[in-house]
Amino acid sequence: MKTKNEKNTHNSEKSFPSGEGFRKGLLVILGGGESGVGAALLGKAKGYKVFVSDKGKIKEKYKQVLIHNEIEWEDETHTESKILNADIVMKSPGIPDKVDLVKQIRKKNISIVSEIEFAAKYTDATIIGITGSNGKTTTATLTHHILKQELNVGLAGNIGDSFAKQVLKEGFSNYVLEISSFQLDDIINFKPNIAVLLNITPDHLDRYDYKFENYIHSKFRIAMNQTKDDYLIYDADDEVIVNHLKNNPVQSTLLPFSLVKPIENGAYLDKENIRLTINNNQIIMPTTNLTLEGKHNIKNAMAASTVAHLLKIRKQTIRESLENFQGVEHRLEHVLKINKVQYINDSKATNVNATYYALESMDAPTVWIVGGVDKGNNYEELFPFINEKVKAIICLGVDNEKLMNAFGNMVDVIIETQFMSEAVKIAYKVSEAGDNVLLSPACASFDLFENYEDRGRQFKDAVRNL
Repeated sequence: MKTKNEKNTHNSEKSFPSGEGFRKGLLVILGGGESGVGAALLGKAKGYKVFVSDKGKIKEKYKQVLIHNEIEWEDETHTESKILNADIVMKSPGIPDKVDLVKQIRKKNISIVSEIEFAAKYTDATIIGITGSNGKTTTATLTHHILKQELNVGLAGNIGDSFAKQVLKEGFSNYVLEISSFQLDDIINFKPNIAVLLNITPDHLDRYDYKFENYIHSKFRIAMNQTKDDYLIYDADDEVIVNHLKNNPVQSTLLPFSLVKPIENGAYLDKENIRLTINNNQIIMPTTNLTLEGKHNIKNAMAASTVAHLLKIRKQTIRESLENFQGVEHRLEHVLKINKVQYINDSKATNVNATYYALESMDAPTVWIVGGVDKGNNYEELFPFINEKVKAIICLGVDNEKLMNAFGNMVDVIIETQFMSEAVKIAYKVSEAGDNVLLSPACASFDLFENYEDRGRQFKDAVRNL
């Protein structure tokens, strides 16, 4: 694996395949958020005529960027005649394929791409792509934290400034990208030099016709263009991943990691140590000094360390970085201790599996705040933790019926509310010294909040106001 540490000053342009209806004409961008505006700036710089269209309201800060750069835009509507005249469409990952406008675009054989596809065309940097149902943000942030000690590296994708904007303005020679399944659905040629697949558990099934296999295929698109010179780092304990690889082999060089079995080429947990071997070159790292708690975070550390080892980061740097990494906001974030009760913000847990990890890591009786937009959740895997660790449940959502039915008979106290401030006040009343109060919703946030960050910040504000 070649490493690059100089600034990536020349951007080679890779064309989309012939037959994709691609020529440098009108680039239409659906969605005027971070990725959309970043792609608009890059598109304009590369000689496209750019038009940004958003069915919702574009935030003022993004409007100002578009106006300042003389990029045409509209919000609260889609002018179909203009959009259907596009040569290429970059679609926000939040827009599903079943939307009528997207169907019309496809019917006209206009190429639809994601921002990562579009931006990757204009850089020859080393790309590390990280996906999975859970742990993406933590692993991407941790990987970037290690690499930045020795390499010129950007962090983008589903996190921070858009990839397209960074390709245009920063020209990093390495990028760590956090990539969702929605972003992978609209790639054509995109190929990370190093792909990381953390886990696959049912999530976003409403976007995949409620078929788990469709979601699995979507996640594996991260490796679909890889060759034997590229790497796929994956969880060898995840049966879904292992079975899919058996039946659908990839071209990539495989580097598994495991908590339960020895791995010859890859990483595994040996008592209290991570053993990481690539081509007979081994690093041993104690897990006792990791700042991140929980078994799932040992896996995240293995994945990030494997990337760093491939990119020739020094062993000492990897060890030190794992020990001083501060974690990610809204992910098992310790907010405050009040009257010996620890308040923990895990708002980023937007699916059952993420909440599973959170409850698994609780080491005290827990008052659990849960709820939001259910994405076809099955709560059964949480039952053992409810019986063992949860003393009260506060359902925070517009519709809590499914939660009440699932957990109503399992705890003595189960209360509904639609206000974060009230949820936190109830938690304060029912908790005792030595307890945890955990916000880990297992659901999306859009019924009561702008997004999971808004939900997490409201939780932290409410705790501070107790």
